[in-house]
Amino acid sequence: MAKKGQRFAKYDNTFIQGIVNELKEGIPVARLSNENNIPLHTVKTWKRKFVNHPELYPNGCIGSGRPKEKDLTKEDYKERYEILKKYWAFLKVQRERK
Repeated sequence: MAKKGQRFAKYDNTFIQGIVNELKEGIPVARLSNENNIPLHTVKTWKRKFVNHPELYPNGCIGSGRPKEKDLTKEDYKERYEILKKYWAFLKVQRERK
């Protein structure tokens, strides 16, 4: 558990991508952790995210999650609104069942 005021190490995308490429080549997590002085669980997290589930991060490593608000178009908002309407209708039906 993190302590109050604790600062965490920040890694740039090129460094993370290099580690991920080495993971894809089959180099063990523990070896990469020891050679690069990175916590073992950090490397395991990168492996889980970027090697095992690359479909969740299509643009590479960091910052490839949900699109920024400025990148969304009018069609994206319409699509989101339609999804919300369906969800609201679903919730309404669930409430009426009770």
